[in-house]
Amino acid sequence: MRALPNMTVINPADSVEARKAVRAAALHKGPVYLRFGRLPVETIFDEDYEFEIGKGKVLKEGTDAAIIATGIMVGEALKAAEILEKDGIKAMVVNIHTLKPIDEEIILKAAECGAIVTAEEHNVIGGLGSAVAEVLAEKKPTLMRRIGIKDEFGQSGKPQELLKLYNLTAEDIVKAVKEMKK
Repeated sequence: MRALPNMTVINPADSVEARKAVRAAALHKGPVYLRFGRLPVETIFDEDYEFEIGKGKVLKEGTDAAIIATGIMVGEALKAAEILEKDGIKAMVVNIHTLKPIDEEIILKAAECGAIVTAEEHNVIGGLGSAVAEVLAEKKPTLMRRIGIKDEFGQSGKPQELLKLYNLTAEDIVKAVKEMKK
């Protein structure tokens, strides 16, 4: 969907953000694609959260690495940051709910950490990882890894089993961060 001209692409992290994204999409001039995960997720945002198309949100400050996530992977990113903190690694966590237009400013802020892991429940081709890599390649080359579905056909199954099958867990994010910090 990112390749379609003038398309806005939104992938909310929880039910609060989903409601706010639907309202924003209804008011937006132009086509909007809303992508929702099927897996029930913990609530991340409260009702006071302000949603703005094209603006990401730093959920946790950090300096050693940044985890940029979208959709249901935002919860996994927050869990990964907690695990990393116990190991002495302070990871920034960024929620990118809008993949197009992408928030370049927040990506460049995350790049100041020196290493970025993107996390998405989507093919790594054409999704969040690609969008972040495009920004970094042109504006601030930074070491990065992409957590997402590799170039393969999907399977059916229980959501938690599929997250493990495709290496989309907090532990997989932790592993990617630690590999870059060696």
